[in-house]
Amino acid sequence: MLGRVLAALCALLLATVPAHAAAKDTGRLLEYEQVPAAGLPVQRLTIWLPPGYDRSKRRYGVVYMHDGHNLFDVRKSNFNKIWAADKAMLAAMRGGKVAPHIIVGIWAPGNDRYRQYLPRPAYDAAPPALRAQMDAMAGGPIVSDAYLTWIAETLKPWVDSHLRTRSGRDDTAIVGSSMGGLMSCYAFVARPQVFGRAACVSSHWPAVDPTKLGDASPELAAYWSNWLAQGIGARDGRRLWMDHGTATLDAFYAPYQEAIDARLAATSWRRGTDWESKVYPGAEHEENAWAARLPELFTWLLRRPG
Repeated sequence: MLGRVLAALCALLLATVPAHAAAKDTGRLLEYEQVPAAGLPVQRLTIWLPPGYDRSKRRYGVVYMHDGHNLFDVRKSNFNKIWAADKAMLAAMRGGKVAPHIIVGIWAPGNDRYRQYLPRPAYDAAPPALRAQMDAMAGGPIVSDAYLTWIAETLKPWVDSHLRTRSGRDDTAIVGSSMGGLMSCYAFVARPQVFGRAACVSSHWPAVDPTKLGDASPELAAYWSNWLAQGIGARDGRRLWMDHGTATLDAFYAPYQEAIDARLAATSWRRGTDWESKVYPGAEHEENAWAARLPELFTWLLRRPG
């Protein structure tokens, strides 16, 4: 008798558990391997669709992120740690200031990462000694122009035609760290009609091994600050986020970022409104540090107008 009562009680308790508690919608991932791209190594994609995508007819802004293998699944990451980009987007959405966005993670192509992410203008402008270091690190032709063309003219149109996106400039962001930070800035400057939002996280402004440049290269700092300030164009509702930590590789970045900040401050771009530059004391050059500030980044970069 007691057994039957306990069984009935358990059944009652189970029946009162909300159905969604067992299967909370946190979005889902799409995987695309062996994606051909003209003039580039074979590419790979991991795309996150936000909660409710499959049940609605709404359209979504899109965030394109480099190093896609380090965004979502620790089992696929390089260093057994990830940005947790999906969780960061969910956190940004909870405040109501950020609408749900699709995240398109573009995997880095292994040893070809450096030559795919190094902005071609920086390579072309480099003095011979610096270019020799770049060549040694690249191990092949610099293909960042082909990479940017592929994202803007092939990948984005494909995403917009296969998923329910908001395809306009102000609904399209590009985000990356380290060399991916340089590439995101390059996309923002070179394709202003495509990318209305960009985040350049722990950007590797030295471009090569910073220990070979001393504390900083004034010439390289002047190049980056002039290139960005002169090429950034009109504000027109666009937004640019930059940041760095102060430990490990990030410890080399402050002189470059300070020069860039000073040049941008002298333009019509307004800090805190059109562009932001943050320093995270003690933060290292690694995915856990980037994951910790990604919700703040998404909230600032993708916030709704008004």
